[in-house]
Amino acid sequence: MTPEPTPDLPADRPPDRAALGIAYRIAAMACMACLSALVKWTGSRGVPVFEIVFFRNAFAFVPLGLYIWRTTGWTVIKTRRPLGHLTRATVGLASMVCGFSAVQHLPLTDSVAFQFASPLFMTAFSAVILSEHVGRHRWAAVLVGFLGVLIMVRPQPGHMNVVGVSLALASAVGAAGAMVAIRQIVDTEKGPTIVFYFTLGGAVVGLVGSLFHWVTPDPKTLAFLILAGLIGGVGQLLLTQALTVAPVGVVAPFDYSQLIWAAGLGYLVWGETPHPATVAGALVVAASGLYILHRELIRFRLDQKAVR
Repeated sequence: MTPEPTPDLPADRPPDRAALGIAYRIAAMACMACLSALVKWTGSRGVPVFEIVFFRNAFAFVPLGLYIWRTTGWTVIKTRRPLGHLTRATVGLASMVCGFSAVQHLPLTDSVAFQFASPLFMTAFSAVILSEHVGRHRWAAVLVGFLGVLIMVRPQPGHMNVVGVSLALASAVGAAGAMVAIRQIVDTEKGPTIVFYFTLGGAVVGLVGSLFHWVTPDPKTLAFLILAGLIGGVGQLLLTQALTVAPVGVVAPFDYSQLIWAAGLGYLVWGETPHPATVAGALVVAASGLYILHRELIRFRLDQKAVR
């Protein structure tokens, strides 16, 4: 599952501690992989996807609320862009629903691997929606990345899970759209504000959707649903903490460690073994994503120099 945006970094960020930042990022990816596994497990026990969305967001308020209370304070929830938050929440929640549904139809590793396509879609959306200049290097990386997606899809008769793949790609597209929506409001809205309203929207939409089909979980399933929310919230905070101690260019490449955690959990819990095509395609997509990140950082540094 694609994580929510992280809060803004404090102006007095301590000196970079790369190893600690990497450790936080890897731990965050472990949390996200565990979240995906919990979504898959609770879904297999008959819990509807909107009910899972409700628990995921409602109980994420526990660690998120503690973080806001101890750091920024509750004044951070004031906003000047309610419609912007509504757009971001709508697109992001559509991505979450599709992602949670995809996990029910695909092996855990496959569902996570398809999420790596989000930076590819985001680059394309940035050019079309935000009118940002995307050079030939990044366009080439996008095309190569989509080739990796095609490898993962395995479009041979009898080998393609049409429903699962469609949901996973829709989730990746939604996550990219949510990030574009964030970039349109981040100039006035702080990170905790964006996360708060997205989580609130998720809890409300999940609850309303659950009213049409509520399945009362048994105690064990209920515990796992609550755990999904807590782990999702903790994972978000770890993502935040990673960026407070190390630059994004150092920690972001370790997002791909989520695939390793997902493969391990898939094997231990469901006996799943990643298909060679999934691994090969994921490596191509990851390489493309890392190159896009590299080019983005170069462009950012040039923009900073121009401002100075």
